[in-house]
Amino acid sequence: MVKLRLKRMGAKKVPFYRIVAADSRSRRDGRDIEMIGTYDPTKQPAIVNIDEEKALEWLNKGAVPTETVRSLLAKNGTMAKYNESKKNK
Repeated sequence: MVKLRLKRMGAKKVPFYRIVAADSRSRRDGRDIEMIGTYDPTKQPAIVNIDEEKALEWLNKGAVPTETVRSLLAKNGTMAKYNESKKNK
């Protein structure tokens, strides 16, 4: 199963995350299939960059987002668009 999840990057005590599509059996920082966006929680306010087209494409293929990624997608408005497209089918 493919999951949309965070991949930790950056130095010690300075986290920076990539939002990636990855196989659920791979490790957190292991091999990913495709990078969808970035998340930087160290800035105030936190910086979130998500490629909406890629995210919607993976969600339509059946990828399951983790709780954190789901909340980031909801704040971005991507989950609302995905739910709307699901209702129209």
